Amino acid sequence: MPARSIGTATISFGLVSVPVHVYSSAESKTSVSFNMLHRKCGTRLKQQYICPKDNEIVGREDTAKGYEFAKDQYVVFSAEELKALEEKATSAIDVVEFVLLAKIDRVFLEKVYYLGPDKGGDRAYRLLAEALAQTGRAALGQYAVRGQQHLVLLRPRDGVLVMEQLHYADEVRATTEVPVGAGEVKPAELALAKQLIEQAASDGFEPEKYRDNARDRVLDAIQRKIDGQDITADVTPDAGGKIIDLMEALKASLARGKPGDEDAERKVS
Repeated sequence: MPARSIGTATISFGLVSVPVHVYSSAESKTSVSFNMLHRKCGTRLKQQYICPKDNEIVGREDTAKGYEFAKDQYVVFSAEELKALEEKATSAIDVVEFVLLAKIDRVFLEKVYYLGPDKGGDRAYRLLAEALAQTGRAALGQYAVRGQQHLVLLRPRDGVLVMEQLHYADEVRATTEVPVGAGEVKPAELALAKQLIEQAASDGFEPEKYRDNARDRVLDAIQRKIDGQDITADVTPDAGGKIIDLMEALKASLARGKPGDEDAERKVS
């Protein structure tokens, strides 16, 4: 079934404008949501705002939005003030520069959308996609929608333009914030680690080989509940004693062979 457009936009670079449709690139199924119920009668509960100072329930009409600039200190904004601060949605994807795709660090990636040509934009759309593919570059620009301005990257994929919504630089944490203890990389251990990587290496990415087993387990449990069955926890067998020595762990990993290859019988001397 053809994808359903979730919006329209216009790619603008130089004096060229390309009208496009915006499509979701995927349908997230990672989370199975549950509702809060009253244990006594099974009725779904409603959320309420409670003022701890006055000890009373506050209706939505009596609420206001505030920004905490110091501990328990807020500046209050009215709905009109917040509306005035919103970025005006122009539906324009304004390309600022063309960058080498290989130089874009994947840590900046936030969301992904597909773009398809709108009426009258077929030739310009195909031209941009082909030019990007042949130059190895991507179009970097900004896109204002729903009151926010997003940093976006346009890249070709199988003849289709992909729009990646990126984090701004100040939203990405520096790797220096991650504590990494000191430790020596021993040549022998490095050689075994590289051998282990090559043993389990694949030349291509095949996501269809993988499933979200946790989600499948939850959905199966839900269906069993619906069918009136009792649910018992599966007992996971002990994987064996913990290998503490790094060299021994690498050797044991190599001896197990490539993941999924039950017939492999590799030995490490």
